[in-house]
This record gives sequence, structure tokens and C-alpha cells, in this order.
Amino acid sequence: MNEYIYESHSAEETHVLGRQLGEKAKAGDLYTLTGDLGVGKTVFTQGFAEGLSIDEPINSPTFTIVQVYEDGRLPFYHFDVYRIGDIDEMDEIGYEDYFYGDGVSIVEWSEKIEELLPMERTDIIIEKDLDKGFDYRKITIHTQS
Repeated sequence: MNEYIYESHSAEETHVLGRQLGEKAKAGDLYTLTGDLGVGKTVFTQGFAEGLSIDEPINSPTFTIVQVYEDGRLPFYHFDVYRIGDIDEMDEIGYEDYFYGDGVSIVEWSEKIEELLPMERTDIIIEKDLDKGFDYRKITIHTQS
């Protein structure tokens, strides 16, 4: 496992880091995104999508579990499982087709479906530290294989 820690001092810096990871993403990659409400998960994801050359607006798929974007260099599957009531809902949407398909997946609130996640993935944790400023974020990236 590799671990990298980045410090972001603005939403723009968080966006840029997301874009850089999106530019490097390849088919079959899965990223988990963990952090409190309002910490910048969607900003990060918007940057990630930009790195995949996706031009359409990216919003958190809060009520649909997964939002599919197919107009970039790879299909992009953006999951938000915050409101999932039962893990069986993931089977109903065919999560395996996304996780193990030809695209790239980001899963917000992934701790709710931990047992479904592949071992080979990249976990991203975004944390605030108000002592370092309102816009400060510590972004930890764990690569697991």
C-alpha cells in the first residue's frame, strides 16, 4: 500500500488534484471518496471528471446512487451511497458491471458498502482542519493492490 498526503488551501487546489488523478485514471480503476459533508468531495470529483475530458456538469448523484458519464475518454461512474438503505440496492443497480467494467468509478460514502469494494482500489480521504484555515483540506490517498 502506498500513501500520499496533499494539503489543499482552496477549492481550486482540490479541483486541480482531482483533475490530475482523472488524467492518470485508466479503465477498471475504482476510487473511494471519504469525508464529512461539505468537505469538498464534489469539487474533487468535478476536477476528476475534467481530467477524463468530461464537459458536462458533475453533481453528486444523491438520489440516484449512480450517475453515468460517457462523453469523456473513459466512461465515468459516480456513486453516492450516502442514502443507501440496504446493501442489496447495489445488486439491483448492477454495481459489478460498473466496478469491473471498462470505465472508472468514484464511490462517495464508500464505508457504507465496504464489503462490496474490490481490494484493488484507491481510497481518498478529505479532512478539514479549521486551525489551518476555513479552506484548508488534508487529502490522503491510499493506493491498495
